[in-house]
Amino acid sequence: MASTMISVSPSNFASIRELKAQTHTGLKLNGRTNQVYFNTGGMIKVRSSSRFIINASNEKEAAPLKKLGLTDEECEAAVVAGNAPEAPPVPPKPAAPAGTPLASLLPLNKRPRRNRKSPVLRAAFQETQLSPANFVYPLFIHEGEEDTPIGAMPGCYRLGWRHGLLEEVSKARDVGVNSIVLFPKVPDALKTPTGDEAYNENGLVPRAIRLLKDKYPDLVIYTDVALDPYSSDGHDGIVREDGVIMNDETVHQLCKQAVAQARAGADVVSPSDMMDGRVGALRQALDAAGFPDVSIMSYTAKYASAFYGPFREALDSNPRFGDKKTYQMNPANYREALVEARADEAEGADILLVKPGLPYLDIVRLLRDSSPLPIAAYQVSGEYSMIKAGGALKMIDEEKVMMESLMCLRRAGADIILTYFALQAARCLCGEKR
Repeated sequence: MASTMISVSPSNFASIRELKAQTHTGLKLNGRTNQVYFNTGGMIKVRSSSRFIINASNEKEAAPLKKLGLTDEECEAAVVAGNAPEAPPVPPKPAAPAGTPLASLLPLNKRPRRNRKSPVLRAAFQETQLSPANFVYPLFIHEGEEDTPIGAMPGCYRLGWRHGLLEEVSKARDVGVNSIVLFPKVPDALKTPTGDEAYNENGLVPRAIRLLKDKYPDLVIYTDVALDPYSSDGHDGIVREDGVIMNDETVHQLCKQAVAQARAGADVVSPSDMMDGRVGALRQALDAAGFPDVSIMSYTAKYASAFYGPFREALDSNPRFGDKKTYQMNPANYREALVEARADEAEGADILLVKPGLPYLDIVRLLRDSSPLPIAAYQVSGEYSMIKAGGALKMIDEEKVMMESLMCLRRAGADIILTYFALQAARCLCGEKR
C-alpha cells in the first residue's frame, strides 16, 4: 500500500505518515507489547498488524474514555444536579528557574508576544506565504549533450538542451514549479558585434522552447531578451568604435529577437538590456507579428551590480572591455527606479522586475507600493553562491537561510522570484529531503 501524508495541528503533532512498519527505517517493533519505538526514544502504539500511525508526542497514548450509554437529557440532568463528569484538572503553572526575581507585572495592555506563543497562532497570523508557484527557475542551456557543472554555482549546470533540460524541468514540475527562464551559452563562433544569432529562429533558445512546449504544453517559458550572450563584445547592446553602447540600433535587434522567441512558443519575453524605449518597441513588434498575448517582463530596475559574477561565468559572457554602467542603474540610486518603472508601465510592460533581489529589498517595496503591476525579484547568482558557500563551510544553515531569503523577497512585495534555489526550495516546501 502506498504511503499517505496527513497534516495535523503542529501544536500537538508533527506530520504523520501511515507506513508499513517493516519498511520504515529508525523504528523498532516490540511484538509482545505491540509498541514501536523511535530511534530517539519516543513510543508509538500499533493499531493494526499491517500498518500503524505515528504520533509525534512522546507521551503514552491515553486510554479512550468509555461511553456510559446515557441520553442527552440524562447527561444534562446530571450536570444540573451537580454531578458533572470528571475532566482533567487545570494544569499547574510552570515553575520559573531558581533565582528568578520576583517582579510585578508590567502595566501593558498590548503584548504582541501573545500572538506568537504557539505554532498554531503563528501559522494563523502569518502575513506572507511562500509557494512553489512563486518561483521561476533559471536554467542554463548549451549545445552539448552532457550537463556541465558551473564551478562558481554549486548545484547548477549548463544543461544539454535535448536531455538534461527536459529532465530538470520534469523534476521542477514534480514539486510545483512550472515556470522557467532560459539562458543560453552560445558558441563563440556564432558571436558577432551585432548579435545576429539572437534572432536565428533555429538557434539554441528557439529550439529549446519548441522542444519544451512539445513535451510540456502548459509549461510557462520566460526568455531573456538581450544581446550579451550573442555579442562578441559581451555587452547587452551594439558597441560603437568609441565604446558607446548604441541604444536605438540595439532595440531594433531586440525586437527581432523577441519575435523569434514568441514564434517558437515563449509565453513571456524579458528584456534585460536596459536600453531606453525597448518595452514600447517590443510591444509594437510583438503585436505587429501577431503575438498580442505574449507578455513582457521588463527588467525595470537592473543595477550595475557586483553580484552577477557567477552568472557571467556560466554563460561566458563577460564584457570584453569596460563595464555596463552606462545602461544599468547606479546601486546608489533609489528614486531613479521610479523613473524606469513609470516608463515601463506607460510602454506596456506586464511585469516589473528588480535585479538583484535581497540587497535591493527597498526597491522591491518601492515598486510594490507605487505600481499595480506584478513585481518580480531576481535572486541572482552571487546571492545564490554566497548561501551555498556559507552552507558548505558550516557557517550558516543553508536550508534555513535559503528559505528565509526567499520569504524576505516575498515579504518585500515580490509576486514571483527568479531563483536558482527554485527546485531545492520547492522540495523543502513539499516536505521532501534534498
